[in-house]
Amino acid sequence: MKKNQQSISDNHYFAGMNHRISALFKKDILLEFRQKHTFYGILLYIAATIFVIYLSMSESPNAVVWNSLFWVIQLFVCVNAVAKSFLQESRGRMLYFYSICSPVEFIISKLIFNVILMLIMSLISLALFSLFLDNPVQNGLKFIGIVILGGTGISLVFTLMSAIAAKAQQNAALIAILGFPVILPQLMLIIRLSKTAFAEVFRDGAVMQLIGLTSVMDLLVVVLAIVLFPYLWKD
Repeated sequence: MKKNQQSISDNHYFAGMNHRISALFKKDILLEFRQKHTFYGILLYIAATIFVIYLSMSESPNAVVWNSLFWVIQLFVCVNAVAKSFLQESRGRMLYFYSICSPVEFIISKLIFNVILMLIMSLISLALFSLFLDNPVQNGLKFIGIVILGGTGISLVFTLMSAIAAKAQQNAALIAILGFPVILPQLMLIIRLSKTAFAEVFRDGAVMQLIGLTSVMDLLVVVLAIVLFPYLWKD
């Protein structure tokens, strides 16, 4: 009997948690639609950067250069897209969220929203890269999967950095200062992994090892966010 009651209680708790996470996620979507200039500004940044690269090159870059340029641009796009995640939240609004949800629910909703936003930006970047700089990728589906995995990891890291920076006098510069040393190992893994989509030969098991390492790092960032954010939430 007690086990059944405990099970029912747990079900109600997780249902309520999912409902609050969903509501916070919808809130972020509505804010993004109300502040369309920010979204369009990031799109303009992506298009302008790729177009400048196109104008500056007399011929299409080889696979190594193309791959490196793509991920470097994704890094800076993520900084611009995710930096505002917490910095746009006023102190009064944060106090309101403090009264209606838990810190874990709040950070999970932010992580989900920023991952989806970054994936949209990454796929748009990939389309523009293919349009202006050709596309040396041999396995398109594999590269799209790597873009999804890599974009997820980059957005998770900078979401956590944005939460830390928001508690430090709203200083956006801290996002880059804290984020780049953390993201560099992961970025190197992603670049290495994405080379498999360009028909580069890897030894047996190396690809799965790279995917496993990247996935573990993504999971580690999520765990750190869930563990550390409640301490930031209390300030």
